[in-house]
Amino acid sequence: MTRILYSLCGADESRPFSPHCWKVVLALRHKGLDFIEKPTPFTEIPALENGFSKTVPILRDGNELIRDSFDIALYLEETYPNRPTLFGGEGGKALSRFVERFSQTIIHPAVTNIAVADIHDMLDETDRIYFRKSREAFLGRTLEEMRAGRDEAIAAFAAKLEPVRQTLKYQEFIGGDGPLFADYILFGALQWMRVTTGAKVFADDDPVGQWFERCLDLHDGVGRHVTAA
Repeated sequence: MTRILYSLCGADESRPFSPHCWKVVLALRHKGLDFIEKPTPFTEIPALENGFSKTVPILRDGNELIRDSFDIALYLEETYPNRPTLFGGEGGKALSRFVERFSQTIIHPAVTNIAVADIHDMLDETDRIYFRKSREAFLGRTLEEMRAGRDEAIAAFAAKLEPVRQTLKYQEFIGGDGPLFADYILFGALQWMRVTTGAKVFADDDPVGQWFERCLDLHDGVGRHVTAA
Protein backbone atom coordinates (compact mmCIF):
# COMPACT_ATOMS: atom_id res chain seq x y z
CA MET A 1 0.00 0.00 0.00
CA THR A 2 1.37 3.38 -1.02
CA ARG A 3 0.52 6.31 1.24
CA ILE A 4 0.60 9.65 -0.62
CA LEU A 5 0.61 13.18 0.75
CA TYR A 6 -0.19 15.87 -1.78
CA SER A 7 1.40 19.14 -0.69
CA LEU A 8 2.10 22.59 -2.13
CA CYS A 9 5.13 23.89 -3.98
CA GLY A 10 6.22 26.67 -6.27
CA ALA A 11 8.39 26.31 -9.36
CA ASP A 12 10.87 24.21 -7.32
CA GLU A 13 9.23 20.95 -6.20
CA SER A 14 11.97 20.42 -3.61
CA ARG A 15 10.73 23.38 -1.55
CA PRO A 16 7.19 22.57 -0.30
CA PHE A 17 6.01 25.45 1.86
CA SER A 18 2.36 25.13 2.90
CA PRO A 19 1.91 25.46 6.69
CA HIS A 20 -0.98 23.00 6.61
CA CYS A 21 1.02 20.41 4.70
CA TRP A 22 3.96 20.72 7.07
CA LYS A 23 1.61 19.88 9.96
CA VAL A 24 0.76 16.62 8.24
CA VAL A 25 4.38 15.80 7.36
CA LEU A 26 5.28 15.96 11.04
CA ALA A 27 2.12 14.11 12.06
CA LEU A 28 2.94 11.24 9.71
CA ARG A 29 6.53 11.12 10.94
CA HIS A 30 5.29 11.26 14.55
CA LYS A 31 3.17 8.17 13.83
CA GLY A 32 6.11 6.47 12.11
CA LEU A 33 4.17 6.04 8.87
CA ASP A 34 5.88 5.81 5.51
CA PHE A 35 4.58 8.06 2.76
CA ILE A 36 5.44 9.63 -0.56
CA GLU A 37 5.09 13.40 -0.76
CA LYS A 38 3.93 14.87 -4.06
CA PRO A 39 4.37 18.67 -4.02
CA THR A 40 1.91 20.33 -6.41
CA PRO A 41 1.59 23.90 -7.79
CA PHE A 42 -1.51 25.93 -6.88
CA THR A 43 -3.19 25.70 -10.27
CA GLU A 44 -2.78 21.90 -10.53
CA ILE A 45 -4.42 21.10 -7.19
CA PRO A 46 -8.04 21.04 -8.47
CA ALA A 47 -7.13 18.13 -10.78
CA LEU A 48 -5.70 15.92 -8.01
CA GLU A 49 -7.60 12.73 -7.25
CA ASN A 50 -10.40 13.57 -9.68
CA GLY A 51 -11.08 16.95 -8.10
CA PHE A 52 -11.34 15.65 -4.53
CA SER A 53 -10.32 18.98 -2.99
CA LYS A 54 -9.54 22.53 -4.07
CA THR A 55 -6.77 22.76 -1.47
CA VAL A 56 -3.96 20.65 -0.04
CA PRO A 57 -3.03 18.75 2.03
CA ILE A 58 -4.72 15.67 0.68
CA LEU A 59 -3.75 12.30 2.12
CA ARG A 60 -4.36 9.06 0.25
CA ASP A 61 -4.04 6.12 2.61
CA GLY A 62 -4.88 3.02 0.60
CA ASN A 63 -8.48 3.50 -0.49
CA GLU A 64 -9.04 6.40 1.90
CA LEU A 65 -8.84 10.05 0.85
CA ILE A 66 -8.76 12.74 3.54
CA ARG A 67 -8.52 16.52 3.16
CA ASP A 68 -7.77 19.25 5.74
CA SER A 69 -4.80 18.99 8.09
CA PHE A 70 -6.81 18.67 11.29
CA ASP A 71 -9.10 16.02 9.79
CA ILE A 72 -6.03 14.12 8.61
CA ALA A 73 -4.56 14.22 12.12
CA LEU A 74 -7.83 12.93 13.58
CA TYR A 75 -7.90 10.17 10.96
CA LEU A 76 -4.33 9.13 11.75
CA GLU A 77 -5.07 9.05 15.47
CA GLU A 78 -8.15 6.89 15.00
CA THR A 79 -6.71 4.60 12.33
CA TYR A 80 -3.34 4.02 13.99
CA PRO A 81 -4.11 4.03 17.74
CA ASN A 82 -1.16 1.81 18.64
CA ARG A 83 1.37 4.26 17.29
CA PRO A 84 2.51 7.39 19.21
CA THR A 85 -0.42 9.64 19.98
CA LEU A 86 -0.82 13.01 18.29
CA PHE A 87 -3.15 14.35 20.98
CA GLY A 88 -2.72 12.43 24.23
CA GLY A 89 -6.48 12.28 24.72
CA GLU A 90 -9.45 14.57 24.38
CA GLY A 91 -7.71 17.39 26.23
CA GLY A 92 -4.98 17.37 23.60
CA LYS A 93 -7.57 17.63 20.84
CA ALA A 94 -9.10 20.65 22.58
CA LEU A 95 -5.63 22.20 23.01
CA SER A 96 -4.92 21.65 19.34
CA ARG A 97 -8.17 23.34 18.32
CA PHE A 98 -7.18 26.36 20.38
CA VAL A 99 -3.68 26.48 18.90
CA GLU A 100 -5.12 26.11 15.41
CA ARG A 101 -7.45 29.09 15.92
CA PHE A 102 -4.64 31.15 17.46
CA SER A 103 -2.34 30.28 14.58
CA GLN A 104 -4.87 30.95 11.84
CA THR A 105 -6.23 34.22 13.23
CA ILE A 106 -3.06 35.79 14.68
CA ILE A 107 0.03 34.14 13.22
CA HIS A 108 -1.03 33.35 9.64
CA PRO A 109 -2.01 36.96 8.84
CA ALA A 110 1.29 38.13 10.31
CA VAL A 111 3.24 35.65 8.18
CA THR A 112 1.26 36.73 5.13
CA ASN A 113 2.32 40.35 5.72
CA ILE A 114 5.93 39.20 5.64
CA ALA A 115 5.89 36.45 3.04
CA VAL A 116 3.21 37.06 0.43
CA ALA A 117 5.44 38.79 -2.13
CA ASP A 118 8.20 36.22 -1.61
CA ILE A 119 5.74 33.39 -2.21
CA HIS A 120 4.73 35.00 -5.49
CA ASP A 121 8.36 35.07 -6.56
CA MET A 122 8.71 31.32 -5.87
CA LEU A 123 5.96 30.38 -8.33
CA ASP A 124 6.01 29.58 -12.03
CA GLU A 125 4.35 32.02 -14.41
CA THR A 126 0.92 30.37 -14.46
CA ASP A 127 0.73 30.27 -10.69
CA ARG A 128 2.04 33.84 -10.38
CA ILE A 129 -0.90 35.14 -12.39
CA TYR A 130 -3.38 33.20 -10.23
CA PHE A 131 -1.65 34.11 -6.98
CA ARG A 132 -1.36 37.83 -7.63
CA LYS A 133 -4.98 38.16 -8.69
CA SER A 134 -6.40 36.14 -5.79
CA ARG A 135 -4.16 37.53 -3.04
CA GLU A 136 -4.45 41.18 -4.05
CA ALA A 137 -8.24 40.83 -4.16
CA PHE A 138 -8.25 39.23 -0.70
CA LEU A 139 -5.76 41.62 0.91
CA GLY A 140 -6.96 44.80 -0.78
CA ARG A 141 -3.34 45.77 -1.49
CA THR A 142 -0.84 45.07 -4.23
CA LEU A 143 2.03 42.67 -3.60
CA GLU A 144 4.39 45.62 -3.98
CA GLU A 145 2.57 47.48 -1.21
CA MET A 146 2.81 44.40 0.97
CA ARG A 147 6.54 44.11 0.30
CA ALA A 148 7.04 47.75 1.27
CA GLY A 149 5.73 47.00 4.78
CA ARG A 150 7.78 43.84 5.24
CA ASP A 151 10.41 45.23 7.64
CA GLU A 152 7.75 46.61 9.97
CA ALA A 153 5.90 43.28 9.89
CA ILE A 154 9.09 41.40 10.80
CA ALA A 155 9.79 43.74 13.70
CA ALA A 156 6.26 43.25 15.07
CA PHE A 157 6.09 39.49 14.64
CA ALA A 158 7.73 38.04 17.77
CA ALA A 159 5.46 39.92 20.18
CA LYS A 160 2.43 38.10 18.77
CA LEU A 161 3.74 34.86 20.28
CA GLU A 162 3.96 36.07 23.87
CA PRO A 163 1.35 33.53 25.15
CA VAL A 164 3.48 30.72 23.72
CA ARG A 165 6.63 32.27 25.16
CA GLN A 166 5.07 32.30 28.62
CA THR A 167 3.88 28.70 28.25
CA LEU A 168 7.37 27.51 27.33
CA LYS A 169 8.62 28.67 30.73
CA TYR A 170 6.92 25.58 32.12
CA GLN A 171 7.57 22.94 29.47
CA GLU A 172 9.72 22.05 26.47
CA PHE A 173 6.82 21.82 24.04
CA ILE A 174 3.28 23.14 23.75
CA GLY A 175 2.21 19.53 24.23
CA GLY A 176 4.24 19.21 27.45
CA ASP A 177 7.41 17.14 27.78
CA GLY A 178 7.19 16.10 24.13
CA PRO A 179 5.54 17.37 20.96
CA LEU A 180 1.91 16.82 20.06
CA PHE A 181 -0.13 17.95 17.07
CA ALA A 182 -0.57 21.32 18.80
CA ASP A 183 3.18 21.87 18.32
CA TYR A 184 3.00 20.85 14.68
CA ILE A 185 0.25 23.38 14.01
CA LEU A 186 2.33 26.34 15.11
CA PHE A 187 5.49 24.83 13.67
CA GLY A 188 3.77 24.73 10.27
CA ALA A 189 3.17 28.47 10.33
CA LEU A 190 6.77 29.28 11.26
CA GLN A 191 8.15 26.77 8.77
CA TRP A 192 6.04 28.43 6.06
CA MET A 193 7.77 31.72 6.83
CA ARG A 194 11.22 30.11 7.12
CA VAL A 195 11.02 28.33 3.76
CA THR A 196 9.52 31.26 1.84
CA THR A 197 11.41 34.19 3.36
CA GLY A 198 14.17 33.11 5.74
CA ALA A 199 13.22 36.13 7.86
CA LYS A 200 14.87 36.31 11.27
CA VAL A 201 12.05 37.19 13.64
CA PHE A 202 13.38 35.88 16.98
CA ALA A 203 16.32 36.92 19.12
CA ASP A 204 18.80 34.11 19.77
CA ASP A 205 17.60 33.73 23.36
CA ASP A 206 13.88 33.82 22.56
CA PRO A 207 12.15 30.70 23.99
CA VAL A 208 9.85 30.51 20.97
CA GLY A 209 12.78 30.55 18.57
CA GLN A 210 14.50 27.86 20.65
CA TRP A 211 11.30 25.76 20.61
CA PHE A 212 11.15 26.15 16.82
CA GLU A 213 14.73 24.92 16.53
CA ARG A 214 13.81 21.86 18.62
CA CYS A 215 10.89 21.21 16.28
CA LEU A 216 13.16 21.46 13.24
CA ASP A 217 15.26 18.67 14.77
CA LEU A 218 12.31 16.33 15.37
CA HIS A 219 11.91 13.10 13.42
CA ASP A 220 15.44 13.00 12.04
CA GLY A 221 15.38 16.70 11.29
CA VAL A 222 12.72 16.46 8.61
CA GLY A 223 11.98 20.18 9.00
CA ARG A 224 15.58 21.04 8.12
CA HIS A 225 15.52 19.00 4.91
CA VAL A 226 14.16 22.11 3.21
CA THR A 227 16.54 24.96 3.88
CA ALA A 228 15.53 28.50 4.71
CA ALA A 229 15.11 30.94 1.84
